[in-house]
Amino acid sequence: MDGIIPLYKERGMTSHDCVNHVRKILHMKKVGHSGTLDPNVDGVLPICVGSATKVVDYLMTHKKVYRGSVTLGFATETEDLDGAEVKRVAMTEPVPDKQIDTIMAGMVGELSQVPPMYSAVKVNGRKLYEYARSGQSVERPVRTVTIKAFKRTSDSQFDAAAGTQRFDFEVACTKGTYVRTLAVQIGTDLGLPAVMSSLTRVESGGFTIDETVSLDTLREQIANDDVDFLYPIDRVLSQYPTIEISDEIWSVVKNGVWLLPDEVNTDATIISLKYQGQIKCLYQRVKNRYKPLKMFSTK
Repeated sequence: MDGIIPLYKERGMTSHDCVNHVRKILHMKKVGHSGTLDPNVDGVLPICVGSATKVVDYLMTHKKVYRGSVTLGFATETEDLDGAEVKRVAMTEPVPDKQIDTIMAGMVGELSQVPPMYSAVKVNGRKLYEYARSGQSVERPVRTVTIKAFKRTSDSQFDAAAGTQRFDFEVACTKGTYVRTLAVQIGTDLGLPAVMSSLTRVESGGFTIDETVSLDTLREQIANDDVDFLYPIDRVLSQYPTIEISDEIWSVVKNGVWLLPDEVNTDATIISLKYQGQIKCLYQRVKNRYKPLKMFSTK
């Protein structure tokens, strides 16, 4: 069995939990996910099985889209609702939505982020959350991410009794973006503590949440010998021109032989080669030749 499963990850589960469940359901060892989701985040988690594990890196290049909420007025050590509260400022009046919109619009584009201490980023061989749990501080690497779109999707709700303000948002971004940190940044720019109060990933790897399948449904379909949940790797590689190759060309391609542009009738930089209805590999143009970039199958 080879392909991609757009799994719906429920809250309370780790991404590794999901991989283990899929391994047991499919009775397969070669299973991997493409992009970790925190336990308190639900949504799209593409799972690759069989030879499709070779396209994980390409799944990661697709944008990710999240929907969630930000609460102004308090902050936690984890930047979400899982951590202990570390700061609170009782708001006496709401921040105008237009002011929030201006700040969010200013965050679109390239953005430098410092990963939260409660994250799995490794520094000197240890995960940041391991330092955090032991009360240690460590210099964190700055990473550059791209925010493609960031907008408020609901009117703010001001709770005078609690001294907080909450609003929903949607963000489209590149891999490695910490949405928790975006929420905190909004608060910082407003001069207020803030926290990400909920989050759902609605798109990842080119799959949307409407296309996902739950673990329970996966079990049912496998019990009925139904594999409609499985998508071919073609879905992930759709950004590359696909060239259908002959028996003669396949006989050399599977051995890694370089090709001339005339043999594939294209001048694209990266192409996918399909043989007998299946994408077998990616080739990349180097000067006047095409060389193997990634081989998915030689069968």
